[in-house]
Amino acid sequence: MRPKKYASRGGRPDPHIWFDVQLWEEASVFVAQKMAEKYPNKAVVFQKNLKEYQAKLRQLDEELRQSLRQIPKAQRVLITAHDAFGYFGQAYNMEVKGLQGISTLSEFGLRDVKELVDFIVARRIKAVFVESAISPKSLEAVVQGCAQKGHKIRIGGTLYADAMGGADTPAGTYLGMVRANLRTITEALQ
Repeated sequence: MRPKKYASRGGRPDPHIWFDVQLWEEASVFVAQKMAEKYPNKAVVFQKNLKEYQAKLRQLDEELRQSLRQIPKAQRVLITAHDAFGYFGQAYNMEVKGLQGISTLSEFGLRDVKELVDFIVARRIKAVFVESAISPKSLEAVVQGCAQKGHKIRIGGTLYADAMGGADTPAGTYLGMVRANLRTITEALQ
């Protein structure tokens, strides 16, 4: 499997392929093939499960496309704490901005905050999104910076980027996580 190229800050490759459901489907084919090679006596089961999963992924991909089309084009901007949604943006026609780079360990400075605030104010963006595995403090500085420039922006909700929800929650599966993110994004940006 060769993921589509997407470079973020510094030209580093983006590992977050799961945010493009079609790429995730390609990954599932690869996994099913490797599992069948390792356990040939279960190859039929892997193939059956793969076909069922592919149908669910295709349905999810269509849900994403239909729902995100309802967001006005000018508001199709996804701003998060770190740059994890590049594949999502490419696949679903959304502009993506992250305060930090690809890694949650990367640092951001006052200049990064100022540039993001200026972008939000100029574009009249309605919401930014925190992530389940990252402190919201970085984006709170962006919200305050926008307020100082007379633009009210809100935290649109929490997205799952590098971690799914708990095992016994709707966001505890890949399909559930993507749907939870979709719901959060569409409710905040429509």
